[in-house]
Amino acid sequence: MGYHGHGRGCGTLRAIRGLWHWRHNALRRTTDLVEAWMALAALLLILVAAPLVGTLIGSVAQDALQDSVREQRQSRHLVEATVVKKADNTPLDPDPETSSARDSRSRVLANWTGPDGTAQHGTVMAALKSPHAGDRFTVWTDDHGRIMGRPLDTATATTHAVLAGFGAAALCAGLVEGGRRLLVWRMVRRRYARWDQAWSQAGPDWGRTGTGS
Repeated sequence: MGYHGHGRGCGTLRAIRGLWHWRHNALRRTTDLVEAWMALAALLLILVAAPLVGTLIGSVAQDALQDSVREQRQSRHLVEATVVKKADNTPLDPDPETSSARDSRSRVLANWTGPDGTAQHGTVMAALKSPHAGDRFTVWTDDHGRIMGRPLDTATATTHAVLAGFGAAALCAGLVEGGRRLLVWRMVRRRYARWDQAWSQAGPDWGRTGTGS
């Protein structure tokens, strides 16, 4: 990944150096200058626009995620549950906890009371290695006592926002460089097409001048 990125950067810098090289060169072609100017524009966009896009997306993501943090803190509650017995292999309701976290817990049948006072009973994951009837543990629920995942914390939300910003900046830079390469590729194809056309027109008379024929 780093190697290809380095190659793209070197290619752009070479094209920019070519802008200085070609500006007073009698052999320069219009396409040479166009390619060099496109490389300079692409570099400026990558250095200026990409960070701005990343900052904007990161800021929007941060606001949205922090709103989600506040909402989840208000709507999710930590309540105490009591083990009835260790559960069998019946499927659990969908749970946002990761599989690694589940592996460190035990499945139990438990009773708990929701924040609204309703009695609840069901199969849940308990942070108990060897659960026994009567053991107590805590679970996250919504306002009506339904099991919910742990609310998103501020640090995790910020991390996600930063990653979103970096991803947006990288995507923007990639699109700019990709667009530049596409335009250069099309210019080169047109150049080759003109050369082929000129060669086909000159080909029949090639070598005849000065032969006396």
